[in-house]
Amino acid sequence: MPRVQRTGRDWAADLGFVLFAACFAALTSQTVTVMDDPGPVWRVVDQVAGGLGCAALLARRRWPVPLAVVLVAAGTATPYLTGPVLVAVFTVAATQQRRVTAGVAALVFAPLPLFLWRLADLPEARADRAMTYFALVAGAVGWGLFRRSRGQLIASLRARAELAEADAELRADRARQEIRAQIAREMHDVLGHRLSLLSVHAGALEFNTSASAAQVAEAAGVIRENAHLALRDLREVIGVLNDGGPGDELWPSVGLADLGRLVAETRAAGAAAELTGWAGGLVEGVAPPAAVGRAALRIVQEALTNARMHAPGAPVAVRLSGGPGRGLTVNVHSGPVPSSPGSSAEADPPTAVPRLAAGWAGGGATGGGRGLVGLAERARVAGGVLRAGPTADGFEVRAWLPWAAEPAEDQKPDRERERGGSVDDRCPAGG
Repeated sequence: MPRVQRTGRDWAADLGFVLFAACFAALTSQTVTVMDDPGPVWRVVDQVAGGLGCAALLARRRWPVPLAVVLVAAGTATPYLTGPVLVAVFTVAATQQRRVTAGVAALVFAPLPLFLWRLADLPEARADRAMTYFALVAGAVGWGLFRRSRGQLIASLRARAELAEADAELRADRARQEIRAQIAREMHDVLGHRLSLLSVHAGALEFNTSASAAQVAEAAGVIRENAHLALRDLREVIGVLNDGGPGDELWPSVGLADLGRLVAETRAAGAAAELTGWAGGLVEGVAPPAAVGRAALRIVQEALTNARMHAPGAPVAVRLSGGPGRGLTVNVHSGPVPSSPGSSAEADPPTAVPRLAAGWAGGGATGGGRGLVGLAERARVAGGVLRAGPTADGFEVRAWLPWAAEPAEDQKPDRERERGGSVDDRCPAGG
């Protein structure tokens, strides 16, 4: 068996038990009447046995069960070992399994039936001594079991506290991951929008050598403005990383009222963009909640960015519909790329930004589909759903976002519809 490492507290407890057993043996020598006194020699033997039993208690942590068995067996021959027996039995009950404790207790109480059977024939002093012995051993076993149960309870509570602390750390880490993902989505949407505008206008300048001076100046102005806005948005991201935390809203001033500006920027980039169902931040005359409006704006923003990257010059139609209790439906449809960009450019006003040359696809940036994944996650976080995919005449992004109904009695069925329904019902195939 490996060597037991004792702390200072363990040594103090062990020495305390040795002192208790020695005092108990000394008290026994003064109060117990020895029947049929064997003489002074055997009394010395009993006292030496009691001293050795007390000293042997220092090994109770390393050999608890063998020590208890030896002391119980020897204790039947001398009353001076009663104290060491009590300590040894207590140690077994406090540190060992219940079946081991039961075995040692059975060894201690094995003579009890015979003692009870002959109780009437025993002298009163011997009967009292035996009854006291069995009662003390029973108390030691009970106290040891109590200490063991208490120790197990404390260990269980400590383990629960450690588990709760680990769970709290896990939740905090998950919250940090969520805020990082939120920041990443905002960076992707905002910076991707700005950089796609830069790419479109820079590509137009590169490939359209016949652009007029006014068109070149306008494109350069758009590039300069969007570069400035991209730097501003990047500073806001850095500010959130430095000062923000889980639960802080990113860009709280951004909302559905900015949708008109996004569509105007798309038109300025040379695409025919149409916006219906929206007027000054209102959808069908009602302002959606701020969180819903922000989510809808980011969805439209990313859809317009994808249209500029993958289908430059293609017409885009943005349609919003819905209301309280029905949810907000966002539909962004991009048509096919114009087959003759040159003829389209001829029809543009003289101050229009030149369209891209044929074969140019946004500098080869494809994005790897991460934008659509981010849009789906944004819709999911908002409690809605999103679908995106090719159509017969282009590409379509459809999203449904929950819009809580007003607390009116006649609008309760609309709330049920908001909670229920299939994904197809929530993402209608709008034109």
